[in-house]
Amino acid sequence: MQINLTGHHIDVTDALKVYVDNKFERLARHFDHVINAHVVLSVEKLAQKAEATLHINGGKVFADSVHEDMYAAIDALIDKLDRQVLRYKEKKSSHRGVTSSSRIAEAEED
Repeated sequence: MQINLTGHHIDVTDALKVYVDNKFERLARHFDHVINAHVVLSVEKLAQKAEATLHINGGKVFADSVHEDMYAAIDALIDKLDRQVLRYKEKKSSHRGVTSSSRIAEAEED
């Protein structure tokens, strides 16, 4: 997974880069079909904002989080993305889980 990290009104330090990379490894464990991720870290007065767009097979997933601490905003962002990716994975597997051949086999048994 390729992660593009940018900052608006903030210098993206090496510590922030490493922190974001470590957090995105959690998403890669749950769902390995993420093509790339674009993460934007920004500061607006006292609010620290983190937002990300994941490009996955078949669509995009977007989430953002605002907090007083940038690390807490990144944590909340990853939690939101994780929930969305798991929900997408469940939809994809449940939609593809029942095939027409299995339906025919069930109908023949009855």
